Amino acid sequence: MTSLALYSPPRAPKGPESVIIVGGGLAGLFCALKLAPKAVTVLAAAPIGRGASSAWAQAGIAAAVGPGDTIESHVTDTIIAGDGIVDEAIIRTMAKEASGRIHDLLDYGVPFDRDLEGHLSVSREAAHSQNRIVRVRGDMAGRAIMEALVAAVRKTPSIRVLEGYVVEDLIAENGQVTGVVARDKAGSGAEPHRITGSNVVMATGGIGHLYEVTTNPTEARGGGIGMAARAGARMADMEFVQFHPTAINVGKDPAPLATEALRGHGATLHNKAGERFMLPLHPDAELAPRDVVARGIFAEIRAGRGAGLDCRTAVHDFASEFPTVFGYCQAAGIDPAREMIPVIPAAHYFMGGIWTDVNGRTSLPGFWACGECTSTGAHGANRLASNSLLEAVVFSARIAEALKAEIGPDAPATWQDGSVTTTEYLTENDHPNMVALRQVMSAHLGVLRDGAGMREALDTILQLARDSHSVRFDNVITTAKLIAVCALNRIESRGGHFRTDYPEEQAEWKRRTLLTLEQADAIIPDLLED
Repeated sequence: MTSLALYSPPRAPKGPESVIIVGGGLAGLFCALKLAPKAVTVLAAAPIGRGASSAWAQAGIAAAVGPGDTIESHVTDTIIAGDGIVDEAIIRTMAKEASGRIHDLLDYGVPFDRDLEGHLSVSREAAHSQNRIVRVRGDMAGRAIMEALVAAVRKTPSIRVLEGYVVEDLIAENGQVTGVVARDKAGSGAEPHRITGSNVVMATGGIGHLYEVTTNPTEARGGGIGMAARAGARMADMEFVQFHPTAINVGKDPAPLATEALRGHGATLHNKAGERFMLPLHPDAELAPRDVVARGIFAEIRAGRGAGLDCRTAVHDFASEFPTVFGYCQAAGIDPAREMIPVIPAAHYFMGGIWTDVNGRTSLPGFWACGECTSTGAHGANRLASNSLLEAVVFSARIAEALKAEIGPDAPATWQDGSVTTTEYLTENDHPNMVALRQVMSAHLGVLRDGAGMREALDTILQLARDSHSVRFDNVITTAKLIAVCALNRIESRGGHFRTDYPEEQAEWKRRTLLTLEQADAIIPDLLED
């Protein structure tokens, strides 16, 4: 970790040591709100709510709030989708607390859809046995949730927001994480700032932009995960990357998403010959778990047969029922009422990340984590659709509850006066090292993997690490290295990790992967031997 002279963020008021939250997405903002009236400092690389994968989530939040649904059914569906390695205690906690967190979001102003009697409307998604997805206007849940939370944060005096601050490193003193090192001006600031507090909460999101085709924003490159690993935090399940089956294949980066709710609505998948290719692959066809559908589509594309999502009879009024997808299609010159939407699997969600317990504690004292940068065990090898937003709010709330019992006095009335706003963004994708990394990750650590390809990928990643051009890239390449190491080490196929050289599940691998960066480095020589 970096040792630097002391700098203070501009216009920061004096007061109690705050909880530092790194990340301005759903998990970070929800945690900040639940911590009120304790002093909180949110550090965000971009304006809060922007650059967050949560804002792009279309379908909604899974919760057993509909008629006939039960917590037990939600738990069972998640365990099945997670392919044998879901932590049952974690998912049971998450499912039990789902209803309470939905009502918290309602209190913050999220306009979830309701039926004519005023009850929450719920819809079906793949691998769910019940209608349990709470939505906003069909496919606008993420945007609506983030707009409501950003507005709530702006009104909360105990939350100071430092926008345009890119965190590069953790600070530890006497074995305790006590702060972060960050640069302002969207990461271009000449002088690093040491920002200290009582505890640090990591909420930096996922890793989608390590891949060439992704539905994630540019900021989702695994920097927070790598930063934690470099500090010595325990990692978990780093081999498991979920590819959304139906990104819209129009050559955009990031790729726009055709929500899974379309398939729940009755849309079907076909190749160029008109064949509904998912029928022979799984009893649930288009509503099979995401990894199965992603491999089905990938195989059609690789064979030159292409893949399209046919919504022509399933959706009657596309513009009103799925306005976000309709807008994407319009921008690409596609009329989904008359033609199929071309689709391709895209890196979408990371089941791996920083290990935490049921209260969001990591293995490092003073350091907590929530949202997609974590691996709680709730998703196992393959996340059940719409459990991601639920996980973010459940465990960020649990962190807040635990911290409130430990930290000092409430924030002074002037605490929010130290907020710093920005319209600047961080963009690093044009650097040749980042381009090379995305290429090798997509080629050898994507939907389909094999030992030879993954060894080639790890060799390239190690070379890129030696040639690293910045601390921020050190964090990114560390995450990529851990993905490669864990994928090579798991000699089987399970969930989001599919090896063509070991296509079957193996009983001895029915377990989670837990390791530190030091342990990963120790096994690399053996993994690179053919």
